[in-house]
Amino acid sequence: MSWKLVSLGSLLAVVALSGCTTSNSDKEPAVEAGHSRCDAKAASFVIGQKASAQLLEQARVKAGAQNARLLSPHDVMTLEYRSDRLNLNTDDNAVITRVNCG
Repeated sequence: MSWKLVSLGSLLAVVALSGCTTSNSDKEPAVEAGHSRCDAKAASFVIGQKASAQLLEQARVKAGAQNARLLSPHDVMTLEYRSDRLNLNTDDNAVITRVNCG
């Protein structure tokens, strides 16, 4: 009798948990509503140029990012990773030295 209860309990647990899984048949990362992934390589054309608001916007559009920011060496910044944000890192002379997403 005990074996039947254990089997029945296990079966019920499997059935209950099967509703908690999701499948992504195309194996692409899920994109949240209103957010897109950033492609830093598409914005690499800005490296070596003087930072400006217009250049930041051009790079954001090319990268497909929702947000973009300029970061100088002494800026305080948040460290959370955002796949939809483009970062343009500058030197002390406001020349862009690095492009990355996050």
